[in-house]
Amino acid sequence: MIEEVDIERVYALYEALPEFARVEPLHSLRERLGERYLALIYSHGGQDLGFKLGYAQNPETFYSWLGGVSPAARGRGVAQALLEAQEGWARERGFRTLRVKSMNRFPAMLRLLIRNGYLVDGLTPAEDPLWTKIHFVKMLADDPAKEAPHE
Repeated sequence: MIEEVDIERVYALYEALPEFARVEPLHSLRERLGERYLALIYSHGGQDLGFKLGYAQNPETFYSWLGGVSPAARGRGVAQALLEAQEGWARERGFRTLRVKSMNRFPAMLRLLIRNGYLVDGLTPAEDPLWTKIHFVKMLADDPAKEAPHE
């Protein structure tokens, strides 16, 4: 089951996931999220298994900032379900673009994004390539001004 929740519930799962080398304090997350954000939790059998957290960068662009799945629930479609729910929420609210960043050290996330139509839109290099940030974008609404080039 996926539901919109408060930031405190997401934070409890965020703190518990091993991938987050540096956990931001709750007040820091609140500051970055601002007024227009989405916090989703995927739960099953009373246990929170995954989350997605994002916010409006501007009226047309939604940024998918943090997300994760409990190691015990990986490979069971949790991340896919959360991604689809977040995209649907953003579309319903008129966002035209969804942006997200990931790193080479998260190959499952990279595959998920590419499989779902996200396009590489930039890089933030790091000394260690595993920590290079890969920027992705997905258009949520067709833009009539961007027609395919004629040959």
